[in-house]
This record gives sequence, structure tokens and C-alpha cells, in this order.
Amino acid sequence: MPLLQRAGRLDQRAFDAVAAARLTGFEYVLPRLSKAADHSLLWIGIAGGLAVTRQPRLRRAAMRGVFALGLASPIANLAGKQMFRRGRPLIELSGLPTSIGRGTLIPSARVRWRLPTSPSFPSGHSAAAAAFAGALAMEAPKSVAVPVAAAAAGVAFSRVYTGAHYPGDVLAGLALGAVAAATTRMVWPTRPAPAAGVWSMPSEAVAGVSPDGAGVVVVINQDAGGGDVSRTLRSELPAAEIVDAGEDLGKTLRDAADRATVLGVCGGDGTINAGAEVAVERNVPLLVIPGGTLNHFSRAIGLETVKDAIEAYRSGGVLRVDVACAGERLFLNTASFGAYTELVDMRTRLEGRLGKWPALAVSAVRVLRHTEPTEVNIEGRRLRVWFAFLGNCRYGSYGVAPTWRRHLADGVVDVRLIGAKRHISKARAVAALLVGHLHLMPDYKAWRTTGLRVEATEGSLRFACDGEVRSTDEPIIITKQRAGLAVFGPARLAEPSRRPVPEPDTDQALGPRSDTF
Repeated sequence: MPLLQRAGRLDQRAFDAVAAARLTGFEYVLPRLSKAADHSLLWIGIAGGLAVTRQPRLRRAAMRGVFALGLASPIANLAGKQMFRRGRPLIELSGLPTSIGRGTLIPSARVRWRLPTSPSFPSGHSAAAAAFAGALAMEAPKSVAVPVAAAAAGVAFSRVYTGAHYPGDVLAGLALGAVAAATTRMVWPTRPAPAAGVWSMPSEAVAGVSPDGAGVVVVINQDAGGGDVSRTLRSELPAAEIVDAGEDLGKTLRDAADRATVLGVCGGDGTINAGAEVAVERNVPLLVIPGGTLNHFSRAIGLETVKDAIEAYRSGGVLRVDVACAGERLFLNTASFGAYTELVDMRTRLEGRLGKWPALAVSAVRVLRHTEPTEVNIEGRRLRVWFAFLGNCRYGSYGVAPTWRRHLADGVVDVRLIGAKRHISKARAVAALLVGHLHLMPDYKAWRTTGLRVEATEGSLRFACDGEVRSTDEPIIITKQRAGLAVFGPARLAEPSRRPVPEPDTDQALGPRSDTF
């Protein structure tokens, strides 16, 4: 108790110091800033503004910030306040002295809000501010994170300055918000830096790089915002040739590659995949221009916008990365079979009417209700599989659906699957897929190899490469072409590396021939 009493007296003295302070200019700003943060409206408004920028990094930052808000606010306002039920500070009223037994009163001129009746500890405004600003800083650039952090600090101080809370309430709220922000990383890992350790060969395309884009032929998928991309390219690279993908994407790409020193491709992962196949075939460097919804490969090499791609081209640095092949089909990110292929098929049928994300949600529900495990032979072992993903290079994230890589030229295939031999329910399998950390789930297998053979036990096998689904009656042989594709990357990645490319890091102890499989 003496310790709590000592802390209470210290808290009161700190409050008295703030109450007695007269900060010129802040008498107007801080009360309004405090009110703007009521019900987290300030942070939701900032998140909405970032979401409409169409910049993936800012959208991720906004989503993470709102997620942290959703964690911190209920804990502070529902659990914390009801548990401690501390009284609010006193406000100066007309005719009363500015200091009474409980300390200095907050001048009534600072109060621009109705006096709150809820308990004081902890500060919900401060918890929300710290949660949003802390989570946003994990994804956003400093030019955005620093002003938001300053606003959060201003809101926290305003809660004391306007008499809504004691300093101890605010400090507790800030600590709670910081924990909420950190917790988001457990559920949703932050996106790492662009893949490191990639082979760098800057001299390969220097001769083909022109400031105005001469020699560049860009094939654009018009479904991926082609109009905006075309305008930006014509402005930044006026000598570049821009071609519509048309109905026969493969033919268009091959014709473009035959007359290009640099082949540019704009679209989602499926379109980039097709461009990479032609670039490898024709031995020309590939300029990746992100234009789809997810753009996994372009983000892996650090390109999130059209301007990022243009800067990478002008840097003259070409990165050598691995490509994987499923039979004759190339993939840069992942190949998959099992329930995921059904989800892709259904989403494709529905997205014209519903839009991509609603179609994905509806498809997930339908697949969960109707799908059955896929029976396959993997390296001679017969298995029943719910979900299976094969990654091009080692992925660092846990879970059956890999999300990021540290290296793009390591020579391995990362295999992850959920089997069904232990009668895992569909609901449990889907929950495991969404939550991740599947190394704790029964019948989850993960290993790395340099090649793999997969075939259906009966009939054809539905197989997806970077989201493009096909059926085959033949066995699928997964192979690697190490450092087989040249792509333009950011200048910071394109400096010559003196480190050797690592040897393939396979883990056959967990492979299909082991007793654990």
C-alpha cells in the first residue's frame, strides 16, 4: 500500500503541474485534438485516407492500425475501466478556487467536451492512439509514421491537459496500446524487406537501358488498371512501346520479346508468370510492373508501384532469381493442389458479378461445405490432402500458404501440406490455413527439396501455378532452374554481391520418404 500511495501522490503532483501550466497556442489546439479522437474517429479517418491512396504499403499500414484499434479499445474501455473504477480529475467551476484539497483544478476554458462519467483508468483515447500509431509504424514509411505518432502523442497529452485523465491513466493507456500494436505481429506478420541475397548482375542489362525507355516493350493486361499504367509509362518512358495483352497473351508476349531489349509486363501474378516464361525462353531481362491485386512476386523483389518499377529499370541492375517448373509450366511464387484450386475456379466464376474479394469470401464458404480431400501420389507415397503448396525458394512464414521469402536464388522447393489421414475436419483444416503456425497441427508436413513428383491416384489432377489452374492426367514433375530469370530490381538490391549464392538448403529428413510423412 505505501508503494501505491506514493505512486498516487506522484501522479497527483504531475497532474497539478500540467493543470497549472499555460501553454500559449495549445489552449485552442489540444482540446479540439482531444475531441477529434473521440470514438477513434481521428484514427479511422487517417486509415480511410491511407486506404484510398492505392499504395499497397499504406493500405497494409492502415489495416494493421485498425486491427490494433480493435484490440486496444475494448480492453481499455470495457475491461480496464470497470476493473479499476478510478474517479476523474476535478474541473474548475465558476466561483471556486483553482486549488482545493485534491490539488490544482483544470481551467474550465480548456474543456470543449461534455464531462465524461466513465471511470478514469486507463485512458481509452491514449490506448487507441498508441495502438494505431504503433501498428501503423510497422508498415508505413517514416514520412507517414512520424506525423501520426506526433498526433498520437498530442492526443495522449491532451487528455491530461484538458482534465480528462491523470498522467498515470494516460501512461497505462499508452502501454496497453503498445502491447496491442505488438500483438498484431503475432497474428499478421509484418512484410519483410525485399528478398536479400539474390544474385546481382548489374552489367547484364546496362547496354539495354535507356533514360527514355528505347528498346523497352511493355505488355499490359488492361484488367489490371492498364489506363493509369499506360499514362505513367508514356510520361516517364516516352520511347517505350506499349502493347495491349489481347486475347492471346502468350503470342503477344513472344512477339514483343522478339523485338525488345527489355520485356516489360504489367499485371497480376498470373500475367507476370506468363511474361517470365517468355523472358526465360527468349533470354531477355524482365521488367516487372505490378498491376494486380496481390502482386506477390513484384513485392518480393521490392516493387510495389509503377514508379518503383521505372526506378528499378533506370538503375540498370538486373537480379538473377530462381524459377520453378511444374512440368512445362513455370511458376515464380507457388504451385498448389487440393481445395485451393476449387476456390480459385469458383472465385473466377463469381468475381465478374461480385468483385474479387466478395467472390473470394463466398467461394471459401462454398468450398468449405462441399470439397473433399485430394488423393495423390507424392514420390510414390499415397496421400489424402486438404491443402498443398509448393513454394519457389524457401519461405520464412509458418503455415500451409507461404507469404514471404528472404532469398530468391536458393535452389529449393518449399513443400507444405495438410493431410487428411487423421480425419481432420474441413473446418479445422481451413482454420489452420487461416491462422498459420501449422507445425503444431496433426498431419501438417513441411520440407524442402530440389524436385518432386506428384500424380493423381485416379483421373486428372487439378493444379495451380501462381493462381492459374489447369488439369492434367500426367504426373507433374516439379523442377528448379536456378537463377534462371533476369529481372530488374531496386538499386539497393542490384549492387554486385561478393557473397556466393547459398547451396540448396534441402531437408530430406522431413521429406516424403521419411517415417514421419
